[in-house]
Amino acid sequence: MAIHELTLAGLTRILRESAGQDEDVDLDGDILDLTFTELGYDSLALLEAAGRVERETGVKLSDDAVGEAETPRLFLALVNELVTVGT
Repeated sequence: MAIHELTLAGLTRILRESAGQDEDVDLDGDILDLTFTELGYDSLALLEAAGRVERETGVKLSDDAVGEAETPRLFLALVNELVTVGT
């Protein structure tokens, strides 16, 4: 069953489940505009998380689009735009 919107809480859950969490980073804090690199996630970790997002939302994310979404805010906007288009 696909979800209708990806929230920040959902994204942080997926990041933790797919790639773990850097002990120096508080994913429960104000992270919307921090880059994934600042949060301790490299491109491989982000692609792994994107795969989980695809399975949960039912949308297809291109590797290029994922690479351009450098912050959680941009990533959420990308995913939720596609979820909205797909419904």
